[in-house]
Amino acid sequence: MSAQADDAVVGVATSRKQVFAWGIWDWGSAAFNAVILTFVFSVYLTDGVGDDLPGSISATSWFSWSVGLAGVVIAVLAPVSGQRFDARGTRKKSLALLTGLTVVSMAGLFFVKDDYHYLWLGLVLLAAGSIMFELASIPYNAMLRQVSTPDNIGKVSGFGWSMGYFGGIVLLLICYLGFISGDGDTRGLFGLTTDGGLNIRLVALLAALWFAVSAIPVLLAVPELPSTAADPGAAKAGMMESYKVLFRDLRELWVADRRSVYFLIASALFRDGLAGVFTFGAVLAVSVYGIGTGDVLLFGVAANVCAGLGAITAGVFDDRVGPKRVIVFSLTAMIVAGVVLLFVSGPLLFWVFGLVLCLFVGPAQSSSRTYLARLAPPGREGQFFGLYATTGRAVSFLAPTLFGLFVFLFDADRAGIGGLLVVLAVGLGALLAVKSPDKV
Repeated sequence: MSAQADDAVVGVATSRKQVFAWGIWDWGSAAFNAVILTFVFSVYLTDGVGDDLPGSISATSWFSWSVGLAGVVIAVLAPVSGQRFDARGTRKKSLALLTGLTVVSMAGLFFVKDDYHYLWLGLVLLAAGSIMFELASIPYNAMLRQVSTPDNIGKVSGFGWSMGYFGGIVLLLICYLGFISGDGDTRGLFGLTTDGGLNIRLVALLAALWFAVSAIPVLLAVPELPSTAADPGAAKAGMMESYKVLFRDLRELWVADRRSVYFLIASALFRDGLAGVFTFGAVLAVSVYGIGTGDVLLFGVAANVCAGLGAITAGVFDDRVGPKRVIVFSLTAMIVAGVVLLFVSGPLLFWVFGLVLCLFVGPAQSSSRTYLARLAPPGREGQFFGLYATTGRAVSFLAPTLFGLFVFLFDADRAGIGGLLVVLAVGLGALLAVKSPDKV
């Protein structure tokens, strides 16, 4: 790669204003991740809209299958999509289009009334939104190198991750207090009616507006990169030809620098473990450690605060000692805290060691992104983050499967922690075998 091509990719937008604009997209993305997909609208679909669904298949099953199908589509499209964004010089344009389509799908959820006849509309929109959101994350992550230098990439990545956590906290509290809290036919501080699920449908509109407004700064402040010759043939390739280019690049990568391939595999493993911590944390809090159902939201807020602060702090160390050491230390600390949780009981100890676990989730996630950004050849960041998404989807069954298996084998919900620890440990072991990325 020529110095001229490197200069066209690295640090082209490094002012504080541009870094802040980039991070605000992460702040807004919590509207889809936290509100739509995880805590609010998905629950409304399964427990409200599909509550009286006729037939032997539950709404929860249909929901899981629709999200799973979306994951397959993402895994297939992600690597060639990122490759095409890079080669054609349409990274920012693609981010704008995909974010816009995500916002449209979120706004469309307003029309999903509390009636099982609307379940299918909700599932289609949610699956479409998942696909568009994950594809939008590819050019967004690829921009990391544009808004940073080799000396501050860890700080910038940590800032972005923390903005995502804090944005989720703020929006969830607004939704809960303003639209959801209370009992009866009206909810929240705004006194919204629950007839036809109107209060939750308005949450979807708020989330769509939140994401749309948050996406504007990065589109205005961060410049579009010109197309480069970093990936010969990719710019003119059609969809099917793009896969040929991808396989060619992977063969060349295997010969030239296998670290990238090894890291993609290792990160897929430990990232699934990290996801499992948040996925099953609330379940364990109530069923094992005696946390009240009303206090779970408070723990979720505290967990996100810890993860966000951890991501910011780790960014400093990432730039000083490298992302590998940050990830190794974070995973080791999480495994130790998880082992302790296997043997303690009571709400207090869960709060202490559960928050320790969450404190190190943010650093591991943020430094994983900088690790790959340092490995990616300049001009091919989109392709690499597309592969990052694909490998993550490929093993996303591991943590849920092992969690359930350990619960079944030991006949105790607490044992599920052991399944998560196995995934984290295997990911850590795989990472230890990967050479650290070069700083420049």
